[in-house]
Amino acid sequence: MGEGAGYVHQMNGFAVVANDRRYSEAEGLQRVEERAVTRPDGALEIKTVFAAGVRQIRVERYTVHYPGSAVVEQWLEIVNGSEGELKLTRIDTVQGTLAPGAYTLDYFMNHANGTEFIPVTCPLEGTKVLDCTAGRSSRLMHPWLTLRGAEGGVFACSVAWSGNWILRLEPEAGSLYRLSGGLHDWEFFKVLQPGGRMESVHILYAEMAEGGLNEISIEFGRWGKQFWYPSNAITEAVPAAWNHWWPYEDSAINEDVFKSNVDAAAELGLEICTLDAGWFGEPNPECNDHLGWSENVDWYLKRGDWHKINTIRFPSGIADLSEYVHSKGMKFGIWCEIEALGVKADLAALHPEYAALRDGEQLGYVCFGNPEARQWAFETLQHLIVDYKADWLKLDFNLDPKCGCNRTDHGHGDGDGLYEHYMGYYQVLTRIRELYPEVYLENCSSGGLRIDLGLAKHTHGAFLSDPDFTRHHLQLFWGASMMLHPSACYHFTWSQTIVHYDSNVDKDPIKPDMPLHKFDYMIRANMLNSFACSYRLPELPDWAQRRLGYHIGLYKSMLRKFVGEGDMHRLTGPTLRDGTGEQWNAYFYVMKERNEAVLFIFRLDGGDDERRTFRLQGLNETSVYELMYEDGGEYGKATGLALMEEGLSFELEPEASQIVYVRRMR
Repeated sequence: MGEGAGYVHQMNGFAVVANDRRYSEAEGLQRVEERAVTRPDGALEIKTVFAAGVRQIRVERYTVHYPGSAVVEQWLEIVNGSEGELKLTRIDTVQGTLAPGAYTLDYFMNHANGTEFIPVTCPLEGTKVLDCTAGRSSRLMHPWLTLRGAEGGVFACSVAWSGNWILRLEPEAGSLYRLSGGLHDWEFFKVLQPGGRMESVHILYAEMAEGGLNEISIEFGRWGKQFWYPSNAITEAVPAAWNHWWPYEDSAINEDVFKSNVDAAAELGLEICTLDAGWFGEPNPECNDHLGWSENVDWYLKRGDWHKINTIRFPSGIADLSEYVHSKGMKFGIWCEIEALGVKADLAALHPEYAALRDGEQLGYVCFGNPEARQWAFETLQHLIVDYKADWLKLDFNLDPKCGCNRTDHGHGDGDGLYEHYMGYYQVLTRIRELYPEVYLENCSSGGLRIDLGLAKHTHGAFLSDPDFTRHHLQLFWGASMMLHPSACYHFTWSQTIVHYDSNVDKDPIKPDMPLHKFDYMIRANMLNSFACSYRLPELPDWAQRRLGYHIGLYKSMLRKFVGEGDMHRLTGPTLRDGTGEQWNAYFYVMKERNEAVLFIFRLDGGDDERRTFRLQGLNETSVYELMYEDGGEYGKATGLALMEEGLSFELEPEASQIVYVRRMR
């Protein structure tokens, strides 16, 4: 990356500020012990102990090297060995020095709900700080960066944390840069009593002497699939799903509407049906009409009362609905915002000790720093799984906790409430997975405002964004798949919506006179990842139902194995939801043995470039491959070398697509 070796140097450094004094290996700490163990997954875990003397602060650094992977994991455990209190105010899990040279910095901004994964590329100049202080990891920036060297090579770093985080790039003497970060020090402190200990947030990083963004994202994707993400039969299947939300929301959903969609979903070949928000609340005909904002019945104000069902809308109950879905040969999913606490919820009155408060004011969520609140959350999710036989939990979180709870009767102090909340949330998810390993946990937070490798370790897939129009979806996928394997990305095709939203461009993208290629383009864009749709299925025109059914069958029979197992290569830069960026998108999935691959091509609306040539990647140069085009086209064959050097050319109409299957002949 820089001159010479092309690597980031000394990335396993760290720094801790305790009682207003800075500690690191070079500042007051001495290395006193080191041991290495090989874990059951084959990873080498190295524990190095540093101390500032007898009965003082001790720092245990853990560094994990994964077999066959460039990805390294690091975290700290800080122990108070003294006889007095130890006040921690800054904990940098990592600290490293960049090799001299010129660097290009890549990262992703996120201004608000629906603007996830805005790419930023710039020269590394001056001091650069990437951080989040909203209390949700992806609310302002996504916890990920890459540095590309002028002479080749790439380095990536990600904070595996769902709350506030920071990564600093600061110039030092001699044209060097220091990279440091981990848990954000804004409004944070934690007091350790004698003998107390604290685990830092974990950081993942990787460096590759050759390659660029594709190579580093493939490395993280492979590592995630093999070592990091939880897996079960649902994740292995990469299923095709339906969710009721956008065309019905909370105001138009009821038992009959849901069942009619379940019938249509079964006919189409879908495999999951999820009941989103709107199922719980008071038995009142107006309850669940969130648009009406009636304080007496609005479900949003009663979040936390997950034991209640609106029996006016769902007279047979949720268990009956689940049984109906299962009788059709599909799995049942249900939405729950388990962390949220509405101001009108019975839970808020019955258990005020659960509420997160800041200076006495309600923050709108249940503080999982409280062990009693964690137990309540576990039992509530258990109820959804056991009593409703839910196979899929959509776990949402629709607020910014910022610096979090500072009440001191929860088992945490007044400076570490947000930290303890997320540690508690991870504990709840771990208990659920251990007891119900076959249940799929979907990570959602106002769409994609909490996408990070911390939750990726505890959930099975990340919902990318609330808006889902095609251009926006392609922007999301290009960015999210930088840190997540495509199979861990979950989103909807461009949805029908009950009302018009500027963020989603069009209330109903399926037009009566719609050319078939536009419909195909819209559906195929979401086959790049775990597939789902949110339509009024029984009301789709006959032609749209037939074509959707065809594509669901195509996804299941031909495409999802590539999404589930393949290495994904971006053949273009990102497109942007505002109409700028690339006007063509191409993604190439290659299976491990390089025997099979599939190419997705999309021409977006806008731009004058009617024809493009794409050079494929990741094939065996000397092998001969046959090419088959989904929409017709010249059947052909070519060597891997020719496909990678000369490429394939396409001429498409705006908002059209093509799928090409590539199979090795010899």
